[in-house]
Amino acid sequence: MVVHMRGCNFSTTDSSLSSSSLSTDATLRDTPASHSPGGLSRTGHTVVAVCLGFILVAGILNNFLTLLVFAKFRSLWTPINLILLNISLSDILVCVFGTPFSFAASLHGRWLIGEYGCKWYGFANSLFGIVSLVSLSVLSYERYTTVLRSSQVDISNFRKAWLCVGGSWLYSLLWTLPPFLGWSSYGPEGPGTTCSVQWHLRSPTSISYVLCLFIFCLLLPLLLMVYSYGRILIAIRRVGKINLMAAQRREQHILVMVLSMVSCYMLCWMPYGIMALIATFGKLGLVTPMASVVPSVLAKFSTVINPVIYMFFNNQFYRCFVALMKCNGEPQSVQRGVHPTPRTQLSGFFPIHRQASLSSAQPQIHSSSRNAALCSRHNDHHTLVVHYTP
Repeated sequence: MVVHMRGCNFSTTDSSLSSSSLSTDATLRDTPASHSPGGLSRTGHTVVAVCLGFILVAGILNNFLTLLVFAKFRSLWTPINLILLNISLSDILVCVFGTPFSFAASLHGRWLIGEYGCKWYGFANSLFGIVSLVSLSVLSYERYTTVLRSSQVDISNFRKAWLCVGGSWLYSLLWTLPPFLGWSSYGPEGPGTTCSVQWHLRSPTSISYVLCLFIFCLLLPLLLMVYSYGRILIAIRRVGKINLMAAQRREQHILVMVLSMVSCYMLCWMPYGIMALIATFGKLGLVTPMASVVPSVLAKFSTVINPVIYMFFNNQFYRCFVALMKCNGEPQSVQRGVHPTPRTQLSGFFPIHRQASLSSAQPQIHSSSRNAALCSRHNDHHTLVVHYTP
């Protein structure tokens, strides 16, 4: 076992992290990070602290404003928006219970809250992060089913949404509790100012845990997002071919949003997943402290960017946000009522006969899925009318 005292960086090939390695916390707290090889310099820790400080302030502010808007405007209380609310909740929990500890550790150049604090930090960040990832993928699938496959859009039925929210937390617990039960473990990572799963452990149980975590908590949610948004884009293109002038601008806008969502997901989380795989299967010492701290900071940056992409780019939410800033009541475009209209199958575009509310103000259909098609019979002919939220 090799112990790099500077920055509290532990690297081990044992089957588990020995208790003696973390029992030296008192010594580690008194050891400056700038005196040992392989860690970050004082300047490096300062740069990381500045980045984490920005993420801490911006993440709390963005997500707090999101929760405040949801609390004030009842029109936003729809099943699909409940999943958005879950994303904001998990992100703000990361900002409150995780980021402050790594920010303080970076300021001092060493971990400050001991072994149990390290395990708590690793568990909490993993739990809230996986909840956010799973919720993002569930949200994309819900949008897909709302636009293309739902038998009926009912904005008063929250049962499925609550099941999705509860399921995301149970699923996350399923993957974050095993390190406490002997399947891998939580401990210091990188320069020793953050804690996470011990990627460097080379035992069969630890390797299997890292592989399962990568596949089931990172790769599968990404594939579900790509599939769901891809099908939505295909559907919008089909509408555009029928009513090109009305759909072309919205198609381009939705394309940009979808690319932004998937790109930000990959930018924030894929480097961390790839780093974990390299640390697990690569040579010992291949992942340097600097190489490990950058993906960690990018993963935390998702708490800042998620509210911007999934909330403030939503026309309905944005109108409510502006109304909040101006101390106004419900925006008129949100207050307008919706009326259910039958929708029937047309050329395989919407393959299931269904009924849905198709007003441009319909809050159930998210702004990134702003298309709804209405098929009605008139003199034995199908007429397609495309509605978009303004």
